[in-house]
This record gives sequence, structure tokens and C-alpha cells, in this order.
Amino acid sequence: MSDADFRPEARAPRGFSDKRAGDLRVERRILDAVSKVYERWGFEALDTGAFEYADALGKFLPDSDRPNEGVFALQDDDEQWMALRYDLTAPLARFAAENWETLPKPFRRYAFGPVWRNEKPGPGRYRQFIQCDADTVGSARPEADAELIAMGAEGFEAAGLRRGDYLFKVNSRKLLNGLLAAAGVESQGQKLGVLRAVDKLDRLGMDGVRLLLGEGRKDESGAFTKGAGLNGKAVEAVLAFVQIGAGRGDTLSRLSDVVGGSAEGAEGLEELGRIETALAGLGVGADRAVFDPSIVRGLEYYTGAVFEADLLLETTDEKGNAVRFGSVASGGRYDDLVARFTGQPIPATGISFGVSRLAAALRAAGHNPVETARGPVVVIAFDQDQMTAYFAAAAELRAAGIPAEVYLGSSGMRPQMKYADRRMAPAAVIMGGDEIAAGTVTIKDLDLGRALSSQVADNEAWRAERPGQMTVPRDQMVAAIAQIIEAASREPKP
Repeated sequence: MSDADFRPEARAPRGFSDKRAGDLRVERRILDAVSKVYERWGFEALDTGAFEYADALGKFLPDSDRPNEGVFALQDDDEQWMALRYDLTAPLARFAAENWETLPKPFRRYAFGPVWRNEKPGPGRYRQFIQCDADTVGSARPEADAELIAMGAEGFEAAGLRRGDYLFKVNSRKLLNGLLAAAGVESQGQKLGVLRAVDKLDRLGMDGVRLLLGEGRKDESGAFTKGAGLNGKAVEAVLAFVQIGAGRGDTLSRLSDVVGGSAEGAEGLEELGRIETALAGLGVGADRAVFDPSIVRGLEYYTGAVFEADLLLETTDEKGNAVRFGSVASGGRYDDLVARFTGQPIPATGISFGVSRLAAALRAAGHNPVETARGPVVVIAFDQDQMTAYFAAAAELRAAGIPAEVYLGSSGMRPQMKYADRRMAPAAVIMGGDEIAAGTVTIKDLDLGRALSSQVADNEAWRAERPGQMTVPRDQMVAAIAQIIEAASREPKP
């Protein structure tokens, strides 16, 4: 086959989704709601570029230090590796390091935009998705962590969730570090293996995690994953730790019994105690946030408090099968990330909303279905010689704040009306020669026409009634269409 004969198959890469207006409207509503919450709490907006140098991401990639694994990377013309940002935290660390002398301290910023991960896609898990983050850089106080959790809860409710629909689970990396130190585990590689093993608890269960804490695990396909290599005593200590259970004050007491004797563990307990006190002051009870030692977060850069928010809603796919989306917001403390650039310790903590995943989960729960996006008013184009009049009508509607367009295809009257109906236009403006000569316009109320046509079985009767069509003076066009749109907005939603 010659190049001229080749026809590529029209297909989107796995993990990348096409979004029409209805999908985008849902995501934008979530972004707008959460961003307003961030701003009310005093966080400043910041936008960074899509690419970062791979060495700025460093070893904080999900599974490998190679610059072309876990992320989408390419070499610049100077042979430096650049990667599409994996999250919004690493770019913030680079920005803070570059501008630290001129920033207010602590620096409180929020950001939103697409991020890219070269990972296996799954339900609600994409290779490109939208995040909305807030971070405090320059505060070591545990109260800064508590503030993000409380703000995250407010963000969920602003996005449309009710109390009881979500739960934040909070832990501290220092507790697990102290436990491992007491068990004689010093190797950084083993510690990272433990984090990755425990992070898979929901998916693999206790038996699967036990294998990954030890020598390793073979999955159903026969592929073998090397384990952390802990001895039996250390494995059982970690398993006992993660099985303490979720709660607030009682959980802290049980954690103290397990982690006692470790200086780092004691420090983590003290910080969780201060988070508990702050959450109580912020009005966040155990119905919205609990302490859960099984939460460790897989990324290596976390140094203290870590947290995830799970949806408690029942979610199903289009076939009615149950679907689990996992965490839809997460975060924690990363006190060493900015220091990679500056060499000076700069504490930081942050939270990230997975907007695309949250939108997908809300749809799967039936809470936030994709809306049919409203189209513009369509001005029907009858005559090439009258295009000036058509464009003037559309411009007048737009000047009044009403979306409008002139039909610019090459079809006749009937296909133009079908086009307007498919666009979900509220109305069509008809200006034939007679209307222009008489100084009038004919307006077809397409919303009313759709409603009536669904109730009238006899097409001949429907045509005779000409539902929703009126002729008004040209200078009353805007007012008449505004009235149609206002009436539609008052209609009860199904």
C-alpha cells in the first residue's frame, strides 16, 4: 500500500478522552467551586508551564527514575530531558525555589490544570486529567495540614457532595518510619518498598501486602513483583500497624501503643494530636476526617502527615456494575521537596483534587450527570444577499448577552432547522425577504417545539399548530428571545 492510499484508523489513545461541552461544563463547575473555596481561605492563584525538566521531577516519579517511564518525556534541542508535569506539586517546588526571596512567607498558592501520567489507564483513571491543588510553603505547623483537610472537606461540599458522601483518612509517614526503625529497617529501598506495598492494601488485601512486604508476589498473569524483603518480625509489625483501624482520639491511643519507643514515631503522634485539635476547632468531626494508619501514599516525597479522601457513594458503570474510584483528593507534607533546589529546609504541605476523577465518580453515582449543553440561537440564512441582516441580528443578540450564530453551511431551510435542533438551540430566527421588507422577524421557540412534538403523535396536526412560532417587530427580537430563554430556565428539570 502506498502512502497516498494509507488511511489511519480514527481512534483516541487509551487513557485520553474526548470531552464535549456537557462533560466540560461539569468539570468547569467543580473547578470553579473548589477554586472559590481556595480563594476564600486566602490562597493565591498560580499557573506554571506544562513541561518541567526531568531533573526537577527527580526521583519522585511513581515507579522509576528513568525520565521516559511514568511520565511523557522528550529531549530538548540541547539534549536536556523535559517531561510533561506529573502533578502540580513539583512545578510549585521549582517555582518556590526560584522566587523564594520575593515571595510572602508562608506562600499560599492554588493551581489547576491538566497533568500527564504514563500509567495503565482504568475506570476513572486517565493518562491526562485535571487537578486542582492548594499548598502552603514555608510553614512547619501541623495546623497547616489540618487547614488543608478542612478546606478540602469544604471544597467537596461546594462541588456538590453531601456530608457522608466522602471521608478524609489521615496518617503520618513519621509513624511508619518510627515503626520500621524500631524493627531494625534502615534501608531507604526497603522503606520505599514498604510504602508501595501498603499503598496497595485496598487492591490486594492483607495477604497480598504480606507477600509484598516479604520476598514478593506473583500476580494472576504470572508476573512477579519483588517485595521489600522485610524479615518476619518486621512484616508482622507493619501489618499490625495498618490494622489498628480508623478513628480519631481512640486511634491515636492505639497508635501510641504500637509506635511507642521511637523518637520519630513520637514526633508523628504529637503532630497528629495537634491536627486533631485544629480539626476540632475548624468544626471537622469524625464524620468527615479520621486517622487511618493504612494510608501511606505511594509517592516518595511525603515526609509527615498524609491524607486521602474516598467517596462513600455507590458508583456503577454504564452496565450497572459496581465501580470503585478510590481516592478523589489527596495530599500531605513534603518538607524536603523545595530543599532539593535550594539546599535549605523549607517545609511545605498541600492537597490535590482529582477533578476529572471526581466528575467521573459523580456521574457514576448519578449525582452529576453529563448535561446536554445549550447551544446558541441560530439565525437561519435564506439568501446570500441578506447576509448583512443576518449577521446584524446575531451581533445584536450577542451584545445583549445571548449566544447566537448565523448558519454558515450550504443547506436549505429544513436541514438548517434540524441543525439548530441538534445544537439544542433555544430558538431559531427566521428572516426571509418578506420579514426583512416588513421590518419583522419570525422566531421559533425550539424548546417548546421539542416539548410539544413529543406529545403530538400526528405530524400533520403538529405542523398545523406550528407550536412555539411567533412573528414580532424587528426591534422586539431580543426581548422576545430573552423571554423564551427565561421561560426555559424556569422549567423543572427531569
